[in-house]
Amino acid sequence: MPSVVILGTRGYPSFYGGFETAVRHLAPFLADAGWDVTVYGRSGSAIDQTHADPRIRTIQSSGLNSRSLSTLSYGATSSISAALKGFDVALVMNVANGFWLPILKAARIPTLVNVDGIEWERAKWGKLARLTFLLGAKFTAKHASELVVDSKEIGHYWATRFNRPGTFIPYGGVFSEEFPVEPGLEHRGYILLVARFVPENSITAFFQAAPELSKKYKVVIVGSSGFAGHFDEEAHRLQATNTNIQWLGHLSDDSRLLSLWQHAGAYFHGHTVGGTNPALVQAMACGSPIVAKDTVFNREVLGSDSLFVNSTDEITQKILELMGHPDRQDQQSSKNVARARNFYSWERVCESYEKSLSLLLNERSK
Repeated sequence: MPSVVILGTRGYPSFYGGFETAVRHLAPFLADAGWDVTVYGRSGSAIDQTHADPRIRTIQSSGLNSRSLSTLSYGATSSISAALKGFDVALVMNVANGFWLPILKAARIPTLVNVDGIEWERAKWGKLARLTFLLGAKFTAKHASELVVDSKEIGHYWATRFNRPGTFIPYGGVFSEEFPVEPGLEHRGYILLVARFVPENSITAFFQAAPELSKKYKVVIVGSSGFAGHFDEEAHRLQATNTNIQWLGHLSDDSRLLSLWQHAGAYFHGHTVGGTNPALVQAMACGSPIVAKDTVFNREVLGSDSLFVNSTDEITQKILELMGHPDRQDQQSSKNVARARNFYSWERVCESYEKSLSLLLNERSK
């Protein structure tokens, strides 16, 4: 039985972000395909064991729980441990772990690295952090056996800047049964934002639009900064001063989040940096009518015939127009579900990962 180790996430099963969502789907799929699967994570991150597959071995590595050093420190200790254990192949998430790829290379473990987005262009990071991510990307380009890019635009970027092409494997969406509407809300009667509170997710622009939107419709905000920052304070203020604005914070209850996407009248997706965003794909799979920030990445995922905006005024205008036209909501909903089924199913995503890992395994055995 071939062995694969997954490094660079918060663990299994975890509900923190896109990497963790991918691992929740991928790890059992690989086990079904005959792989011995081990996932490294962080202590306390995999708290919901009801979703755990007993075939997946989990190892808690040690590290520093700080915003700037957690990824690097946990990546270092888990890479050293994995090298000593001698797995057949490794799936590594995040270019910040590129610094530790020489450790795995020295142990003759081939690496498949998901490069994620362009972290060194994210406004949430300071100059030192952005430089660290850029250097990590250069290490990744030099030392990774193969790359995974989650969007074709990211693939073009890496091929041009680092002269390293990658295999296109996006994120997937869950196509589930219909959930009941969240208490206090009505089907297609509210506006939804789901995002981590960082500048590049257009949080400021949406918060500025929220009071005007809430004059006619309920506005539901899901997300937080994770560090009790000024965006959290502003979300609290909006909720405290307007009965039509509801801030739910971070949600780890999948069924509740899927329900919010399924029944929203308009979901605003403001992400500007990165490739295929997991939240966007899941919103599509749930049939959300979507208004998105106009970026090459969002256009790639949604298709050019979707609703795109730039300024706060455009956000307000397009969302109100969509909320006032039920036929347009239904049209956008059906289109998004069909596109998600055709291009962004978890089955297709997991098959692509398994194929890439198998190719690395075969190369190693030659």
